[in-house]
Amino acid sequence: MLQTTIRHSIDCTGIGLHSGKTVTLRMRPAAADTGILFHVSGKQGVCTISPTPEVVIATGLATTLGNEHCAVSTVEHLLAALRGLEIDNVHIDIQGGEVPILDGSARQFALLIKDAGIEQLHKPRRVLRVKAAHSTSKGDAFIMAEPYEGFMVDYTIHFPHKTIGTQRLKLEVTPESFATVAYARTFGFLKDVEAMRAHKLALGGSLENAVVLDDTGVMNQDGLRSQDEFVRHKLLDFIGDMAMLPLPLQGKFTVRCSGHALNNQLLRELVAGKGTLLEEVTLHHKPLHRIVEHKRQPRALHTAAASA
Repeated sequence: MLQTTIRHSIDCTGIGLHSGKTVTLRMRPAAADTGILFHVSGKQGVCTISPTPEVVIATGLATTLGNEHCAVSTVEHLLAALRGLEIDNVHIDIQGGEVPILDGSARQFALLIKDAGIEQLHKPRRVLRVKAAHSTSKGDAFIMAEPYEGFMVDYTIHFPHKTIGTQRLKLEVTPESFATVAYARTFGFLKDVEAMRAHKLALGGSLENAVVLDDTGVMNQDGLRSQDEFVRHKLLDFIGDMAMLPLPLQGKFTVRCSGHALNNQLLRELVAGKGTLLEEVTLHHKPLHRIVEHKRQPRALHTAAASA
């Protein structure tokens, strides 16, 4: 299996979730063994950030990467699209300190990547594969990582809201199956949105880029894109958070009620145990991709729009 990059450059402009201001990105082809590199423009010029667990400096609302020179926020949906479509090498130029939130999912990033085309390079793909079972937890949240030749996620969420309840999705993540989660939007609760706005947070958040729930149901006029959009988005976030490594990650992951912070904690623990918990593997052949999906319908789902 060979490494890949995009065939042509991609430009994208949108609103930043944190600032509410216009931000832009450009993705450019990269040579083999470059990896995924963010080039962030700021007052001090341009600095480069390579996603690793250690450079995750914030996990509130979204995942933020940073160093002593610059930071870039809301990277998880873009990274999910790159990893989901198996793009190994790309340069990402950022203006405005954030990746555009777009519609709150990874669907538009995936469409842009496909439109640009995917080019195979002349070096074999290298991955980091879970070598031994390892788990991490905090409160009710839990992640178990196990050895697996591929990327399998079995994700369960529970929210005490009648529109969500308990939802589960099991998915072998491949370029073919990624579309089944790419469309799922971020979501939140009206009471939390109001509190964040009062503290000048999430200034770019709106019904155009998030599913918002009040006490009775979904406030978005068009409702949900699927009945289990909530767990699909959480699984999408997990793909993006597991992309905070120099190489693609392989393993089987059983996840319950996790978020960005615990996802990052798992990666830090796996990296700390490299050699015991992680091993670098060169892929010399294309594995047989399997699409496995299992879901349980949420209780008392309501998609009727409520007045904002």
